[in-house]
Amino acid sequence: MIEIEAVLDDDGTLRACKASGHAGAGKSGTDIVCAAVSVLMRTASIVLSDRKGVTLQGGAPEKGQVWLEADYDAEGKDFLSACGVFLIEGLKSIAQEFPENCNLVIKRRN
Repeated sequence: MIEIEAVLDDDGTLRACKASGHAGAGKSGTDIVCAAVSVLMRTASIVLSDRKGVTLQGGAPEKGQVWLEADYDAEGKDFLSACGVFLIEGLKSIAQEFPENCNLVIKRRN
């Protein structure tokens, strides 16, 4: 099971997302659930890493783990918010279609 935890500001802006575990929906290298989560997380990281006004930290310390944390200023807020909506909606879709392989928890930052 892939466990995903996303953290949003009160207004819904993405602040952090961590995915860990293995979906178990197929053989290693052919698992569609793992591939989908990986593509969404990696793409969000790539898009946000070079965006002016967004500061991003993240990594993939080992197989089955990927994380990102974002901070922003006024210039980067709208872009981060839009990217976060895209990421969260994609992850929600995977978790809804494959509930036995992927669980998404969304928390609000206090």
